Amino acid sequence: MSKRAAVDIKNGPSLFILERLSPSDILAPFDCSIREYNDYLIQEAQKAQNEFIAVTWLLHERENGSIVAYMSLINDAIKLTATEKELHHLDYPFRTIPATKIAKLAVSSLYCRQYKGIGTYMLYLAAGIAEDTNLKHSACRFVTVDADIEHDPNVTAFYTKNGFIPNTEMTSKHSKTISMRKDIWV
Repeated sequence: MSKRAAVDIKNGPSLFILERLSPSDILAPFDCSIREYNDYLIQEAQKAQNEFIAVTWLLHERENGSIVAYMSLINDAIKLTATEKELHHLDYPFRTIPATKIAKLAVSSLYCRQYKGIGTYMLYLAAGIAEDTNLKHSACRFVTVDADIEHDPNVTAFYTKNGFIPNTEMTSKHSKTISMRKDIWV
């Protein structure tokens, strides 16, 4: 078996291009091995984008244009406890703080075998979009995600490795997801 190429913020731009989903994109070959995520991209993402529910971003391999990964981003707000606000040095009178949420994130199974670090690279790109939003349009302090433990019980370790922490206020014991956040202001 050949060694997987590592993807990071230095070489990612030379290997891939991030583009907003367009009606002309051919989505059907994408397969991340989770049917729900495949179906969302192929059947629902364009409609959600057209109706201003979510914006989907496709990571294409520069060499052949194939979809390597995708993420759908939405506006969000999270409630933080006083202790959580202290952790982020937030001297803000309200409990609700603006965020950009990664509503869906999936990496092609084929490209997972070829490259290492695509998911981390997608998180980096999501934070970049959130930071760009801060500069040009509206405010968001955090990138949030509902880590899908139903499909991957170890997914919280991935997000933790990438600087996310659980949201105390937003997590339920019986949920199929764990709400997590990353402070992009620091």
